Amino acid sequence: MGEFPSEARAALTAAEADCGPLELEEISDRRGSAVWKASGPRGVVSIKLGTGEAAEVTAREASVLDQLPDYTVTVGHFDGGVWFVTPWLAGPSTWDVFRPVRRDEGGREEALAAAVALCRVVADLHANDWVHGDLQPQHGIHTEDGVRLLDFAWSRRLGITPWSTFDGTMIHLTAPELAARIINGPQPVETTQTADVYALAGTLLTCITGRWPLDYEAGGIGSDAPVEDKRKAIAHRAAPLATSLPWPSLQARLRHVLLAAPDERPTAAELTGLVKAADA
Repeated sequence: MGEFPSEARAALTAAEADCGPLELEEISDRRGSAVWKASGPRGVVSIKLGTGEAAEVTAREASVLDQLPDYTVTVGHFDGGVWFVTPWLAGPSTWDVFRPVRRDEGGREEALAAAVALCRVVADLHANDWVHGDLQPQHGIHTEDGVRLLDFAWSRRLGITPWSTFDGTMIHLTAPELAARIINGPQPVETTQTADVYALAGTLLTCITGRWPLDYEAGGIGSDAPVEDKRKAIAHRAAPLATSLPWPSLQARLRHVLLAAPDERPTAAELTGLVKAADA
């Protein structure tokens, strides 16, 4: 873990205005994007710093947060980068809520309620003409005030494409049609609500089993194969779904989403109802 960069001191000033004297904890730092938890006597916030190529991505995410009604954000620039401060989202991720399920220690009622809540918040986002673009097991936080989503760097309002090139996010949760478009072009590739639903179903399957939805090795692709090889397999549906079924009632509904053609997938609102009807 590194030291907070002195050139981004303005971010600390903004955080101190909300929280008072700060204690800092570095949460992550990869590919030019760093997240810090800043705690003080008056509150807790998240500070995100983007440098190099990640500066544009960080600025784009801040712009999305500024447009969403359930989020507040303060943004600034420093030499070589962009920072923003948002309230810290306290609560377990969807992945965390499903931990007892993965360990076969019960917890299905709580996990099912969390799955429904995650689907519902994605449905609400879609109803307001937004696409998230990067749904993953850790990107839904179950707070006392409901589910909040994280990582809006690849989000867009329908009708607007705020990037010139899109090479994908989490490869294991990429919809086949999105993978094909990344391979074949043209750019810019647009994230879609339909692809969000695919990633949402894949996220919940992963939370249940602890494994990504596709069995690459059954499709002749090694687990250490390059991303490009996995993307081709996804685009051509060459990798079958993993066969582990510890929760058949819920998994059958999610597997249907992953196997369906894009125009036959349920909407996020419809998936909410399907998940809710599963047996705990």
